[in-house]
Amino acid sequence: MKAYLNLVNEVLENGIQKSNRTGTDTLMVFGYHYKVNLQDGFPLLTTKKVFFNSVIRELLWYLSGETHIRDLRKHTKIWDAWSSEEKNWEVGKMYGYQWVNWDKYEQVNGNGTVKHSHINQIQNVIDLINTNPESRRMVVSAWNPAVLDEIALPSCHAFFIFNVTNGKLNCHLTQRSGDIALGIPFNLACYATLTQMIAQETNLEPGEFSHYINDAHIYIDHVEGLREQLQREPLPLPRLEIASKPFWELQFDDFTLHDYSYHPPIKFPVAV
Repeated sequence: MKAYLNLVNEVLENGIQKSNRTGTDTLMVFGYHYKVNLQDGFPLLTTKKVFFNSVIRELLWYLSGETHIRDLRKHTKIWDAWSSEEKNWEVGKMYGYQWVNWDKYEQVNGNGTVKHSHINQIQNVIDLINTNPESRRMVVSAWNPAVLDEIALPSCHAFFIFNVTNGKLNCHLTQRSGDIALGIPFNLACYATLTQMIAQETNLEPGEFSHYINDAHIYIDHVEGLREQLQREPLPLPRLEIASKPFWELQFDDFTLHDYSYHPPIKFPVAV
């Protein structure tokens, strides 16, 4: 994953130190972009172990549309820092809710009656790929200004767009803010998986993953661990196999990672 290591090196060498809401300063660069070819293998970081099971659990949580982490935290604690038992583990109408349950309100007659329904943006993308693969409107937004003061964390990976070219499904993710040590490896693996899932559902091959990070940052207390990664030689990429099942029927056991070789884990503190 030299694309990731190039990102790390760019921020370490050219980043500007800034303060932020967490109280832990970052080194950051504005507007970093990279692409990876999903035909070259599944882009799971090899210069440290990434817990792939947690990636899949988080993605399936998104697709469930749940506004809480009560079920998710039975398997992974990655979202525990943004909620608590006192809050009944609620996080609000975040990523997944917006993906599959975007609220829609329509006035249905002249007396003020309003109909409330939901938009499944993921299914809309699948339908567009199947009916109009040349469309440039395969957009999914997780950024909903109406709920920003109600949710645990405003969406970092704000919206993503699909594109079909030469029988391959490409995905571009725009991220407002990216924690390079902890978040970006998960984001990359998550959206690569989602792209492969939708490609399989629509009889396409995975193409490229394109990633733009508006505020690409490294927390000061992550610098040492990332410098260690830069000294490690990347290993061959693994391969992801997804069971041949309808998209919405896929479950955790339907994802199999083959030939994942990696260097030892590196622990990074979470800035909340």
